[in-house]
Amino acid sequence: MYRIGFACMYRHPGHSESLKELEAIERSFNPRSTTLRWLNSVSQEVAREKLSGIIEHNLAAQLRLLEYVGTLPQSMRMLRLSSDLLPFYSHPEAAEFYRQTEVRNSIEAGFAKIGEHARALAIRLSLHPGQYCVLGSDKPQVVENSLAEFEYHADMIRMMGFGRQFQDFKCNVHIAGRLGIEGIRAVWPRLSQEARNSITFENEEKTYGVDDCLQLADLAPVVLDIHHCWINEDHYIDPHDSRVAQIIDSWHGVRPTMHYSQPPESLMEIGFSANEKLEMPILLEKVSKRDLYSHSKRMWNHWTNLYAREFLDRFDIMFEAKDKNLATRDYYRDYLV
Repeated sequence: MYRIGFACMYRHPGHSESLKELEAIERSFNPRSTTLRWLNSVSQEVAREKLSGIIEHNLAAQLRLLEYVGTLPQSMRMLRLSSDLLPFYSHPEAAEFYRQTEVRNSIEAGFAKIGEHARALAIRLSLHPGQYCVLGSDKPQVVENSLAEFEYHADMIRMMGFGRQFQDFKCNVHIAGRLGIEGIRAVWPRLSQEARNSITFENEEKTYGVDDCLQLADLAPVVLDIHHCWINEDHYIDPHDSRVAQIIDSWHGVRPTMHYSQPPESLMEIGFSANEKLEMPILLEKVSKRDLYSHSKRMWNHWTNLYAREFLDRFDIMFEAKDKNLATRDYYRDYLV
């Protein structure tokens, strides 16, 4: 069975609610955070109370989000969890807070419950560290910080009861950094077993494309991002390109995940039709490639939606749209039912 899913945040459909009511509903599903500057501006007691309150909210919000996803059709039960559930977890200034027995017991219990809910509801979960997680950097301190950040994600995976076997959970990164593939191979032995079981490498739109990711397929699966590939290569990858088969093979029998997004709806304002294929040479007469990087709110281009559907017989698809679950809901209704 295929799955489609959304990333990190909940958007409420909004019908009769006021703006204030909508914001309150969405806050109950979505994580909160704070700044290190604010935490350093108050007493340790106040800072710890603030962090404890944020963590309690965030873990409860993720459970609420899982319960929502559990009400969806089976083919829509796929979710990327937020990376911001434990603020500053990998930062040295917060290390003492997270070492406290009471804090540790609380977060372990919270994540265990999230894992139990996901398994009970048959929801496929993933994480995606931010772009500052650069394992292939040529700067030693950036590498150390990136390893700590990735292991933070591995800790969350471990506490949820995943990471025990190859790809029972997906944690996705870009190759990134000047050392690229060579840098990834150098740090690979330093990753925990849970991290190595979970990590995937995704092609990006600028430097490290599909071919680069495939050079690491002996270490970890490749996540095909068809939007990034289109920008990087100037054309849409054929669903039956030989590299697609190589990507599938990199998952060693686990159903692969791919990423899907579209460029902004503002392209319609300058004459591009929702019903026609977006041809890169024609686009570049009016916009720069950088204008195509950001994601659309919904999946507005009909041709691209039909193109993405050609992968569903072999891939689960993570939708990367600004309207999150609403974009996924619309796609399911318009193209899959």
